[in-house]
Amino acid sequence: MSVRPDNPTGPASRRESVGVNIGHVCVGANAPIVVQSMTNTDTADVDGTAQQVAALARAGSELVRITVDRAESAAAVPYIRDALDKMSVNVPLVGDFHYNGHTLLTDYPACADALAKYRINPGNVGHREKRDTQFATMVDIAAKYDRPVRIGVNWGSLDQDLAIQMMDENAKSDAPLTAEEVTREAMIVSAIASAERAEEIGLGRDKIILSAKVSEVQSLIAVYRGMATRCDYALHLGLTEAGMGSKGIVASTAALSVLLQEGIGDTIRISLTPEPGGDRTREVIVAQEVLQTMGLRSFVPLVTACPGCGRTTSTVFQELADGIQSFIRASMPEWQKRYPGVEDMNVAVMGCIVNGPGESKHSDIGISLPGTGEQPAAPVFIDGKKAMTLRGANMADEFQTIVEDYIEKRYGAEGDTHPNAATEAAE
Repeated sequence: MSVRPDNPTGPASRRESVGVNIGHVCVGANAPIVVQSMTNTDTADVDGTAQQVAALARAGSELVRITVDRAESAAAVPYIRDALDKMSVNVPLVGDFHYNGHTLLTDYPACADALAKYRINPGNVGHREKRDTQFATMVDIAAKYDRPVRIGVNWGSLDQDLAIQMMDENAKSDAPLTAEEVTREAMIVSAIASAERAEEIGLGRDKIILSAKVSEVQSLIAVYRGMATRCDYALHLGLTEAGMGSKGIVASTAALSVLLQEGIGDTIRISLTPEPGGDRTREVIVAQEVLQTMGLRSFVPLVTACPGCGRTTSTVFQELADGIQSFIRASMPEWQKRYPGVEDMNVAVMGCIVNGPGESKHSDIGISLPGTGEQPAAPVFIDGKKAMTLRGANMADEFQTIVEDYIEKRYGAEGDTHPNAATEAAE
């Protein structure tokens, strides 16, 4: 994986934030924007949870959050960590606590020690007198184990005492805000005040990450803009309850892209509702694609493919694009070890002669199919030059082999890393 800080399509500059180390992962302080995810298994199921954490980590999740909601879950956490270590999966685990986190962290010290970070929700850590005591207990334990915390405000569980107080004050104002504006302000106040309280208790600024999640795009943008101007804590971005399928992907992308373009955000999660029987790793892939298409990080070679039209009624290019994309993502765990920089590569799979040759020339390696009603003869372009023409029913397999050869020549330890090396070899 690589960072593209000089990419002209990215933000002019990242917001300056305090760096927070979570195990071996740094969040903030201009470190690469971190991708994270969360399991949906019963944490008390050690094997099931460890397997899903491993799958998320292998898909590219750099932090994985797990629910710690009861005694059985807390007791299972160190065993999950052990299982991951045996699988050589060193992803940091984040404990998600609500209501009873102070009790679980106190009663299960092995859980507190096995987790790399704790998530605290100031809206449900306790009520009135208990709130301060129970919040302080969690912060004290974080300080004891030298663990960072994410103070995560959510408008679905906002501190009602604070919200009511601010609504009452607003009603007496000469220029009252709308209820939505007051709610946004209450979220910002809750998050920052809780962070300042954590510092008073003894947690350093380099141990605190803030989030303020809502499920509505414009509110999320407004809240994070407000937080970004008022504090330098590292910020975790995510549209909560984003939804299922294309709705969740579009809403999350719309919200996060605006903030990322403004330099706001140090770590992100795409909170997708899984399709029935769907793959949990989908949210990791979407998060990576958001960052990569914005030019902020590189994770896998990008595949450019045309949408198809009346000139491309054949399904050949669709199947070829899908096959190459699946092949690339499946190969990346091994390629990352053997071919440094391969994630920056661009591949084009085009369906006809209108834009196909041009797009293929702009990519590192590309193929341009002829379109409808023509013999299946497709030129292949490598580093901007036509290298060969493929024909016949085995084009897909042949093109995949060409991609593999190109990667070996350009990115392999023994290969010539000159941009035109593969072209010269092909010619």
